[in-house]
Amino acid sequence: MTDSQITTVILSIVPCFLIALIAGHCIIPWLRAMKAGQTIREVGPKWHNSKAGTPAMGGLVFILTALIGVVVMGLLTGTWTSGLVFGFALVFGAIGFLDDFFKVKKKQNLGLTAPQKLMLQLAASALYLFLLYRAGHLTASLWIPFSQLRWTIPIWVYILFAVFVIVGTVNAVNLTDGIDGLATGVTMPVMIFFLVTAIAREKAELAIFPAALLGGLGGFLCYNFHPAKAFMGDTGSLFLGGAVCGMAFALDMPLILVLVGLVYIIETVSVILQVGYFKLTHGKRLFKMSPIHHHFELCGWSEVKIWVVFVSVSIVMCVIAYLGTVPLR
Repeated sequence: MTDSQITTVILSIVPCFLIALIAGHCIIPWLRAMKAGQTIREVGPKWHNSKAGTPAMGGLVFILTALIGVVVMGLLTGTWTSGLVFGFALVFGAIGFLDDFFKVKKKQNLGLTAPQKLMLQLAASALYLFLLYRAGHLTASLWIPFSQLRWTIPIWVYILFAVFVIVGTVNAVNLTDGIDGLATGVTMPVMIFFLVTAIAREKAELAIFPAALLGGLGGFLCYNFHPAKAFMGDTGSLFLGGAVCGMAFALDMPLILVLVGLVYIIETVSVILQVGYFKLTHGKRLFKMSPIHHHFELCGWSEVKIWVVFVSVSIVMCVIAYLGTVPLR
């Protein structure tokens, strides 16, 4: 891409932000009219009951925005590489949409079964990795952050590792979507990281998607920040998980997820520790509630304070991760 095309990609953030604002103004009232409201978990914090009925599936706002951004920028720049990453994220968004749809239809906080979601996610991950490999964007080697070292492993081992990482990360992002604006805010610095990294590594064609999604998330945050007028639902959170993983593997740097996705990892580990400790101690709890953002809620933190702290951690880790990519340049 030329310098002017790179500039166009970066400047596309603002139009995508405005598109998301307009889309939210149209989609959220439609979701409300369709009675696509959130059903609150019975075991959650009591004050979350007031959120019952808030439109879910709001992730459609930034998904639509990203689609428009990728298509328009593809036409302007003549490159469609970002379309592959978007398509992968869209498949996960579709899985989340099915989950949300069945929740709305059944009027309870249960959609697809865990085995159904797992099988769909495994199939989507395997297909994406195959397409990346065929397109030459994927190698059977793991780049070690902060170095120029690559660890080459057998392709079948790499595929198993990659599928595990993708499914785990996607569901970790899903767990992070537990309070107003949290998954949205935490993921925005991650998209900035991938945008800047793609350009720095002279793979600016891959910067189109994170740029469009960043603008979309910014616009959606205006509706999703506390007190939320809409939730992204599994439609949005699984899409975001797919976007994060899709970019990491498209740039052939999956281990960077340990840094940029630290908040997602902490959320997931808190659940694993809670369940494990509960079983080992026959009913005792390590945290007041998991994922860990609910623990802080029950400790008296406001949703806004949790948002600020978690997003700040995400920003710091993304800066550290970017510094770790310097040896690649």
